Amino acid sequence: VQLQASGGGLVQPGGSLRLSCTASGFTSEYYAIGWFRQYPGKEREGVACTSSGGGSPYYADSVKGRFTISRDNAKNTIYLQMNSLKPEDAAVYYCARDKGPTCFVYYSGGNSYTDAGDFDSWGQGTLVTVSS
Repeated sequence: VQLQASGGGLVQPGGSLRLSCTASGFTSEYYAIGWFRQYPGKEREGVACTSSGGGSPYYADSVKGRFTISRDNAKNTIYLQMNSLKPEDAAVYYCARDKGPTCFVYYSGGNSYTDAGDFDSWGQGTLVTVSS
C-alpha cells in the first residue's frame, strides 16, 4: 500500500494549486481518502475527506469554498484543488487512506474535524508555500 502526494510548490496569495495523491497496492475507490496539512511543530489537521461511493465531502471550515477534493478512479488518484490560497495555507500536505470506506467527522466545541488516527496509510507529504 502506497500513496504518493505531489503538486506542491510556491504560489502567490490568491493563486491556485492542484495536489495529486496517486494510490498503489490497493483500489482507492473502496476507501475514504483524506487530505491533511501540518504546520511546523503542530499536529496534522484534516483539510478534506472524500468517502467511497461519493456523497458530500468533508471540508475544514478554514478551506470551505476554496478547496475541492475529487477522485479519478480510473487513475487511482485523488486530487485537492486549492484556490484563493492564503499565507496561512502554507504547510506540508499529506494524503491518507482511511481504515474504512467512510469519512468520520467529529464535532467538538462547534468545530468539526477528521482524526488522523482513523487513517492507516500516509503519503510522504508535499510542501505548499504561499508567499509574494
